Amino acid sequence: MILPIQIRKAAPGDVAVVTEFNAHLALETEDLTLDRERLREGVDRVLGDAGKGVYWLAEVNRQVVGQLMLTFEWSDWRNGWFWWIQSVYVRKEWRGRGVFQALYQFVEEQAGEQPDVCGLRLYVDARNAAAKTVYERLGMEHTNYEMFEVDFRKTSRREVGKMLVAPTLPPGRT
Repeated sequence: MILPIQIRKAAPGDVAVVTEFNAHLALETEDLTLDRERLREGVDRVLGDAGKGVYWLAEVNRQVVGQLMLTFEWSDWRNGWFWWIQSVYVRKEWRGRGVFQALYQFVEEQAGEQPDVCGLRLYVDARNAAAKTVYERLGMEHTNYEMFEVDFRKTSRREVGKMLVAPTLPPGRT
């Protein structure tokens, strides 16, 4: 028997479970151990300011079994909002039981009801074949975009500046 999955918006009282899920996500997908205090503060800031993002939680029998976060990007090309799906996590014992599908379908339905939302996007680790299969099965398409970043939490701004190389001009040119 499949239990009904309820979707609800996360509230400030959910900071502990969202922090826990994000820590597990980083460790499982990137072998990265996050600073728990910084992470908790970041989650708390999202929970307190919907402009930064919104967490949606999947529950079964009042137990949180999965999450995703939405952030928002304005597209001038499309004159609309892309909703970015991020921080996707499902408890190990609940994987393969429709938890992410329920979250995704909820978000897709919500987005479809908003005339200024032009689409959904997410990024995925290139090595995560299982996740890519799930996203494709839900109707998402692979794009030709790749992601680049400078992470100031990993690399100082001073180090980034040193990486910049001044253009070389021909002799006699200034």
